[in-house]
Amino acid sequence: MPTEISGSTGVNKIQDGTVVNADINSSAAIAGSKISGSFGKVLQVVNAVQATEVTSNSASYSDTGLTASITPSATSSKVLVIASNDCTKLSADTSVAIRCYRDSTEIGGTIIGRKIADTDDSGKSQSVFSFTILDSPSSTSALTFKTQFCNASASGTVRINAGSGSSTMTLMEIGA
Repeated sequence: MPTEISGSTGVNKIQDGTVVNADINSSAAIAGSKISGSFGKVLQVVNAVQATEVTSNSASYSDTGLTASITPSATSSKVLVIASNDCTKLSADTSVAIRCYRDSTEIGGTIIGRKIADTDDSGKSQSVFSFTILDSPSSTSALTFKTQFCNASASGTVRINAGSGSSTMTLMEIGA
């Protein structure tokens, strides 16, 4: 039979380690120092939105304008990068390629949208390129993440954030 203890019957007399299971009020908080285990913890979150239109008709990469910076608190931390780029192609048989950089290092590989399906006879179509990368920068310095794009088919025109489009990037520091 469980014993109910209230503030008037000696809560301060309970020794550490004696409570195995407890019903805790939903508004109660647990001190971070009391949480242990080998699971990751989100230590900080940074979000960026970019809505300026950028155009390319070249196979050479250029910045989309989408950037976000984060300073990890420990070299063991990982950075989870979640990005979404609003891409439009303006002619048939055109492809968009997107890649991600941490400072001057490409991470995660290149995402290529080959010949995005046309939405009408003009060859114009719009698509969103999203990706998630778990990066291990081994750094406590400020890090800048950005996306770049190009016209992978080198014909026609591709745009980032055409019209009312926007692109987003979220960075999360994950503690070990």
